[in-house]
Amino acid sequence: MTLNIEMEYETPLEFDWEDIARKVTEAALDYEHCPYETEINLVLTGNEEIQRTNREFRDIDRITDVLSFPMLDFDAPGDFSHAEEDDSCFHPDTGELLLGDIMICIPRMQEQAQSYGHGQIREFAFLIAHSMLHLMGYDHMTPEEAAVMEKKQAEILENLGITR
Repeated sequence: MTLNIEMEYETPLEFDWEDIARKVTEAALDYEHCPYETEINLVLTGNEEIQRTNREFRDIDRITDVLSFPMLDFDAPGDFSHAEEDDSCFHPDTGELLLGDIMICIPRMQEQAQSYGHGQIREFAFLIAHSMLHLMGYDHMTPEEAAVMEKKQAEILENLGITR
């Protein structure tokens, strides 16, 4: 797995965010039995940039905690069986599946950790697990979809020993 990380946010985090990001992305891929080596881009940013991106790509002019940009269309969530039908989904040099991009707003992540009463590591890990599921075709538009995502997120984090 290749995890490309871009730190746009100026204030350093007080935990090993690179290690947490790698562990959670790998755990999510393993949990969903992804049969490919993958490439994922992770951007850690601030309020202004995530609001601009949210406005530009979703027509929602407000700050959000995380944005996910899947590169693959799934017939069913977590079903990678059709990926090889479109070889544009794979990096031409490495052969890795281009899964997509994740953008996390660090100030929002920090605020949510405090308001939810758990640590920044847990909130950061949660946002990555949540976004990874979006990259693998899951959504939470209906109560049923939300329940599936919530269960999977919780199990991914529990398997890593990351709890509230």
